[in-house]
Amino acid sequence: MAHHALSSQESYNPNHLLDILLGKMQLKNDAALSRMLEVAPPVISKIRHHRLPVGASLLIRMHEVTGMSIRDLRDLMGDRRTKYRLSDAQGRPKPEEKAAQQAAQQAAQQQQGQQVQQGQQSQPNDASPSKPSGNYAH
Repeated sequence: MAHHALSSQESYNPNHLLDILLGKMQLKNDAALSRMLEVAPPVISKIRHHRLPVGASLLIRMHEVTGMSIRDLRDLMGDRRTKYRLSDAQGRPKPEEKAAQQAAQQAAQQQQGQQVQQGQQSQPNDASPSKPSGNYAH
């Protein structure tokens, strides 16, 4: 059974939050709660069995349906964190994406440099490969 990082907090108990929501909204069971929150019933089951965390979008939906603050909802499930932070790995490009990005930037810079050089080269003795050398018979 896979556990998420938040479940390592001793006070984390999403069942308490779900039970409070059932009572506050006067619902009979988790199926009714899932309909009210507009999520599939297995989502509620996975949250109850600590296989899925209560995510941001679900917290927002709970807030919209109940009018309770996000802070109160988080307190009810025992989430005492004061800040949410992305891990170091999230939000960073993968090494191969970073290399491709750098290569594209270098190519763009080289192309800009060539355009500038071509604009500055206006001498007739230019040995550019695009001009004939003059040894050809036309």
